[in-house]
Amino acid sequence: YPSQGHINPLLQFAKRLASKGVKATLTTTHYTLNSISAAHIGVEPISDGFDEGGFSQAGNVDFYLKSFRDHGSRTLAELIQKFSNSATPVNCVVYDSFLPWALDVAKQHGIYGAAFFTNSATVCSIFAHIHHGLLTLPLTPEMTPLLLPGLPPLNFPDLPSFLRFPDSYPAYLAMKLSQYSNLNQADWVFSNTFEELEGKEARGVSEIWPAKLIGPMVPSAYLDERIKGDRGYGSSLWKPLSEECIEWLETKPSNSVVYVSFGSMVSLSEEQIAELAWGLKESNMYFLWVVRDSEQQKLPKWFLDSVQEKGKVVTWCNQLEMLAHRTVGCFVTHCGWNSTLEGLSLGVPMIGVPKWTDQLTDAKFVEEIWEIGVRAKEDEVGVVRKDELLRCLKEVMEGDKSKEIKRNANKWRDSAMKTITEGGSSDKCIDEFVQHLMASYQNLNGL
Repeated sequence: YPSQGHINPLLQFAKRLASKGVKATLTTTHYTLNSISAAHIGVEPISDGFDEGGFSQAGNVDFYLKSFRDHGSRTLAELIQKFSNSATPVNCVVYDSFLPWALDVAKQHGIYGAAFFTNSATVCSIFAHIHHGLLTLPLTPEMTPLLLPGLPPLNFPDLPSFLRFPDSYPAYLAMKLSQYSNLNQADWVFSNTFEELEGKEARGVSEIWPAKLIGPMVPSAYLDERIKGDRGYGSSLWKPLSEECIEWLETKPSNSVVYVSFGSMVSLSEEQIAELAWGLKESNMYFLWVVRDSEQQKLPKWFLDSVQEKGKVVTWCNQLEMLAHRTVGCFVTHCGWNSTLEGLSLGVPMIGVPKWTDQLTDAKFVEEIWEIGVRAKEDEVGVVRKDELLRCLKEVMEGDKSKEIKRNANKWRDSAMKTITEGGSSDKCIDEFVQHLMASYQNLNGL
């Protein structure tokens, strides 16, 4: 799926496979193709029917997804055909689970298909139960706490928004559920999480979602350092301003900066941005706030001039480099799964400000299950007020609880590092996959 949060983990998995001797090629839409450049990874285009402008050219989610299925199936088949006449024919399609038609194409060509899920095991479990008719929508407050095998009790505010309000984004909900439509035909199911983090959650749903846990898919430089020069994902749909940010961070004391970013998809209301602005100003803490170009006009007029001493606002930056910097002490995040995994893998305490979809569930785990941060509470109109942000900042950056949160964050960072290092649980799962591919390739070629 051609958004940053889907391209990054799949591209990282391709790099992991390539580092173990597999020829890996990333296939994405024409529109996002030029944003990708990673050593040892081939990149090939397929069509979503909107080669000039991508999703924004389509203007409608439903229309876009149907077009992507039709054009994508045809052009993926052509690509497999193209490779079949080369020295390295395709023997497995690892596909983003949002695009189940890719599995149909793989099977039509008699090759392996592997689903790659970019959400947490917990969220995958909830959607799998709905797809199999074991839960019905909408989920209402009376049905909570939701009790599913392997999962902690989930209260109403912890549930993915699509499930509480199924009519809010019907096309996205349908896409989420379609991930499971032909999953029984997949040869492997992979999930970007790891045994120590969500093993219990994954085992609870393994009969209907038999996932191999191969995460965290975070560039190697921040974990095991086994892939040389792997400091970034190798894809950016925006132009990052990393050097400028690093220079600014270098002048600040250790663990003193609040890094604020709501990812590539979340659009905040003007009211919410104003509350965050007031909270950051009144905290008197150093902060680095990523506000995308499309959101900049929502910043209060007074804000930029009044915080020059303490704050910096940028349109985009390399998040990993910021989180890894010694001066960053806290991450204010929307709790998208990639951002959550990055914060956890780099041992940075978090303040969750979730807005929709799976972010609400991820935020619960950040605060209550892994205890690596706090979740900011919204008021009755769904806005996190400045006083609430201030409370969270104090708790994570200054209070007694901050020491405990930091200890837990360091513990999870060590766990993430260990799982992807040689002999770790995720590394073993990836090795088994690679060995299977190698063996089938050799059998095919009579080696």
